[in-house]
Amino acid sequence: MHAIDFKEIQEKLSDGFRPWQRSFQFWARATDIYTGYKVFQLRMNFVKDVNKHEEMWERQHELAAHKVYSMCSDLGGFFLKIAQILGKPDLAPAAWVRKLVTLCDQAPATPFDAVRVVLEKELGKSIEQVFETFDEKPLGSASIAQVHRARVKGDKRDVVVKVQHPGVEKLMMVDIRNLQIFALYMQKTDIKFDLFSMTKEIEKQIGYEFDFKREANAMEKIRRFLYDNNRKSPVLVPRVFPNLVTRKVLVMEFMNGIPILSLGDEMAKRGINPHGKMAEAAKFNILHSLSQAYGQMILKSGFFHADPHPGNILIGKGSEVALLDYGQVKELPDHLRLGYANLVIAIADNNASLALQSFRELGIATVAKCKNEQQELLQLAKTMFDTEMPPGTTTLQPFSEDSSIKKISVEAFPEELFSVLRTVVLLRGLSVGIGINYSCAQHWRAMAEEALHASGRLSTGRKQKRRCSSLRRLYPGPRES
Repeated sequence: MHAIDFKEIQEKLSDGFRPWQRSFQFWARATDIYTGYKVFQLRMNFVKDVNKHEEMWERQHELAAHKVYSMCSDLGGFFLKIAQILGKPDLAPAAWVRKLVTLCDQAPATPFDAVRVVLEKELGKSIEQVFETFDEKPLGSASIAQVHRARVKGDKRDVVVKVQHPGVEKLMMVDIRNLQIFALYMQKTDIKFDLFSMTKEIEKQIGYEFDFKREANAMEKIRRFLYDNNRKSPVLVPRVFPNLVTRKVLVMEFMNGIPILSLGDEMAKRGINPHGKMAEAAKFNILHSLSQAYGQMILKSGFFHADPHPGNILIGKGSEVALLDYGQVKELPDHLRLGYANLVIAIADNNASLALQSFRELGIATVAKCKNEQQELLQLAKTMFDTEMPPGTTTLQPFSEDSSIKKISVEAFPEELFSVLRTVVLLRGLSVGIGINYSCAQHWRAMAEEALHASGRLSTGRKQKRRCSSLRRLYPGPRES
């Protein structure tokens, strides 16, 4: 007769209860933040002094920022990804950004004993049989996995070993379901935008992130595309060790560099003026390399890295850019890739009628609540799909009362396009972060024309004169609207 293992029973009960506990914590906190804003809006109706409004809004945003930070920090996992999305200087209130930007790299690490179990189970060998050296302390930890520096037996090169956190997939899917219900409520009551489709796309993309074999294949596919289509690839992509890849373990080339957001500090350490000519030239080169790579991936290939947040970008010698983490990739169907190419040209040329036509072609359904529908829709297109900021601003407020989204409701938005939207938002956040205002639509215009021409949709006789893609022309300052 086997003895009853009470510890095992306790662990199973705990695992079964955790999803319910997380759901309760999410709804309690999300409801508190939401009702706080609704009560505040009611109070604002009784404040006649308009000059006090901005100060009151700032205090409310500060209060909410602390609550959002606490929720994301305490729950971790998926909510660290939400912090990455919201903690952008072009998207959320400034108070939120100041708090959430500190969360993006704070995922707790899995203890090494648990890492060893995952590694040895996945690879079918002990760590000592596979690796000459293996650093027990991780280089970093994110919401899905953590990475360790190591050296494979018989190879003198350093590698990075990416290991999935045990048990994280189930909890993350619970979090996503809760967010979907909340998004559905928000789009029916407060925000006239198809948020539910966005959360469905997030669910699909994050589901893919748990398959490291898929990530390895994506990394090699993008690497080959960029290296085959350029004399020199605009970004560096790590090589994969194909014999050391499983669904939960991925071994790849180690890339040396500093995180992009540490660039200013690194320059200051070396005695370089972060605002001097040398620093500005380096920033231009970095942004140009990233923009070139993304323009080619999205418009020419349709298969692209869809997660350019600062933690995935390293800067090496000579301002070389390394692009990491291919868990979130997206393949656009040709009709959406070419429809987006049309929209890029519309934004670059300030062509309101072409923007309207492109929205219809892409399946973005809108309902106007204003007289000048075409011009407002063009502004909406710029807010969603261009990196350039309006004159004198460093923050966009997409859901403020005078924004285009309030004047034009987005009733339907293709799930597949959310990855493009998110990529542009992240690139905009990067450009704001390093202090350069540029238009990706201007940069990508020639690539968009080439994509349409290659498909036969833009004949040589009708081909428009290409815009100069030099850095001087890409960053001339804000264009007229």
